Amino acid sequence: MKKTLCLALALVLSLVFCGITAAETEYINGIDANFPPFAYVDKSGEPSGFDVDSVDWIAEKMGFTVQHQPVDWDGIIPNLMAKKIDFIASGMSITPERAEKVDFSIPYWTIKQVFVAKKDAEVTVDDILKGEKTLGVQQGTSEAEWLKENAEKNDWKFNLRYYNSAPLAVEDVLNGRIDAAAMDDAPAEDAVQKKPVKILGTFGMKEENFGYAVRKEDADLLEKLNKGLKMLMADPYWDELIAKYKLKDK
Repeated sequence: MKKTLCLALALVLSLVFCGITAAETEYINGIDANFPPFAYVDKSGEPSGFDVDSVDWIAEKMGFTVQHQPVDWDGIIPNLMAKKIDFIASGMSITPERAEKVDFSIPYWTIKQVFVAKKDAEVTVDDILKGEKTLGVQQGTSEAEWLKENAEKNDWKFNLRYYNSAPLAVEDVLNGRIDAAAMDDAPAEDAVQKKPVKILGTFGMKEENFGYAVRKEDADLLEKLNKGLKMLMADPYWDELIAKYKLKDK
């Protein structure tokens, strides 16, 4: 009887500790719900995109599970700091301002910022910057901050209108509410493939690198993500993802 009880107790304890281990290795990745091709919620309501697939691959190789949680972009770092999510893998530019609050993984993608306008629009980058035009941009982005700061420095006359996502700004380009939209080149290329818009060109911002963001105290998680990223970028699956999401590797 004692032996049976001991075995039963051992089984219960084993299940309990297994459950604790599983809980400890499950992370929540905060994503922008509308930032194709890096992260978005597809028509079936499921998180998708280059970053989502990348993190799923890394999680499998590194032995943890992950959920992808859509979060408003302008509040995504506060959500990370409040521990509502565990990390951010969703096309986030590595900037000095953000690096004061979070730690970043190794860079995995380089982007530049561009203006997008209607396909038949007779407008240039200079027209947007120096004329009295209306320019859309996603709030909480590095390009939004850059445009605001440099407009004041250079006395540019455009009116800046903020949006919850780059695709929403593109929609207002098409319906004539704004003259152009500023965004990273990858979502701009995605918009060109789907909508009657064109890329006008860059507007003066320096190229930036994307990285995954974690809380500064989460060194172990950062190590897992960095190791996983290095493995992924050296694996043929990396090129498959680039082709799948029609990205232009630089």
